[in-house]
Amino acid sequence: MSTLQNLEQVLSRKQEVKNGDPAGVGKQKKAGKLAARDRIAMLLDEGSFVEQAMLASDAGVVTGMGTVGGRSVMVFAQDYTVKNGAVGKKQADKIVKVLNQARKTGAPVVAICDSDGARLDEGVEALEAYSDIFAHMARLSGVVPMIAVVAGPCAGIAAVMAEMADVAIVAKPAGAVLSAGPQVLSSAMNQNLSAEELGGGKTAVANGAAHFACESEEDALKLAAKVIDLLPANNLEEAPYGMEESTDRKLEGLESGAEGKNVMEQMADKGSLLELGAGYTQAVTALGRMNGQTVAFVYTGKGDLCDKRMKKITRFVRFADCYNIPVISLVDATGIKVFDSIGRQMSATSAAAGLIYAYSEATTAKVTVVIGKAIGAAYVAMGGSANADATFVWPGTVIGPVAGEAAIQIMWKDRIMESKGDAVEARKALAAEYEAEVMDGVHAAESGLVDDVIDPADTRRVVAATLEMLSGKRDSNPPKKHDNMPL
Repeated sequence: MSTLQNLEQVLSRKQEVKNGDPAGVGKQKKAGKLAARDRIAMLLDEGSFVEQAMLASDAGVVTGMGTVGGRSVMVFAQDYTVKNGAVGKKQADKIVKVLNQARKTGAPVVAICDSDGARLDEGVEALEAYSDIFAHMARLSGVVPMIAVVAGPCAGIAAVMAEMADVAIVAKPAGAVLSAGPQVLSSAMNQNLSAEELGGGKTAVANGAAHFACESEEDALKLAAKVIDLLPANNLEEAPYGMEESTDRKLEGLESGAEGKNVMEQMADKGSLLELGAGYTQAVTALGRMNGQTVAFVYTGKGDLCDKRMKKITRFVRFADCYNIPVISLVDATGIKVFDSIGRQMSATSAAAGLIYAYSEATTAKVTVVIGKAIGAAYVAMGGSANADATFVWPGTVIGPVAGEAAIQIMWKDRIMESKGDAVEARKALAAEYEAEVMDGVHAAESGLVDDVIDPADTRRVVAATLEMLSGKRDSNPPKKHDNMPL
């Protein structure tokens, strides 16, 4: 009988694979990192993991399926103890199989990344391997959520895997998203910087390359499970409902110009708000629940919208729309920021086009609340009747094509000329008067351009009731191969 058909020997071989290379595993632990299978075990429900192609252990990746909170999930974890997790054809084959099964079953994918990049000994075949993985990820995008947990180095082309995921989580002690190796980047910058400084969690989040930075791999994997809990399994299902919570709860201490993050926290079911990309620009994007239903919160941030703010919101709105998650937008923006460089100014204009495009294209339920100012592109993108199913304003809000200071230069030139005393103070007073009398949100409501002026305290109740009404919304874009979004 062949030794391969000897059950005891097969089981023994499988146990060796599970144990891993003792020296490599020891090195991982010494560096404060978990082994690939330990990471998977920490993510999935106990005893639920079904491993695939276990005996192909030289591929440098552990793949399979299991459950998180009872819900099916496909998972792969790169094994740094095997050639530093480097990607070659065999690893790509295993990962692509997982991605294909996710497409067929409608299960989310969690990728645990820990790789030095391509297998150099395979040459161009290693590049083909990456190409195969990325092509399948691109086609899977918008079909099932993909979450990347960066638990080790992701340098060069390896970093693309994390960037192509819907949500990227970077974990200490070794997680880093890098455009090139630390030595190359340090040389280019003429500074001696560590991988943590160049692309660790805090750096990656602060520069928009990741959504979360965690202090440990355990925290990162728990966070991945929390994200999964807030999202639908795929684009044909609804997100799981949490415990229902009364929508009659009043918001406290709020008035026009209030901080949007505070408004979100009070609107969301208690303890459900999860901010993505915290600290990257003043715009705030977060998942949460209202009356148990998953929603996507967007806050413009105060002041002018820069290109980075708009791109952050655009990406998030498109993500939410992929999975039909309702978008609740809180607007307090004074228009597009004017930069002192031509390049950045052009970038802002392009980003504004992308922002408007994302809201226009989105067919999910969209509810907007103007909590401060909604000037120019901010209102067009988020509050206009073509881009929002319902728009509400708070008393004292301001809506208009330009700010009051600019409007009076055109509309009230005579009054400016007639004003006496300090010219600067006179213009400020006239601008405030113009905003109160002409650009006030109440006038927009009287003209039928917004749905209602609401008490800030009632915002949760009003928005929740509107989402309930919109729960039966059915809308779709014209048939097409794909859109041509301005980028």
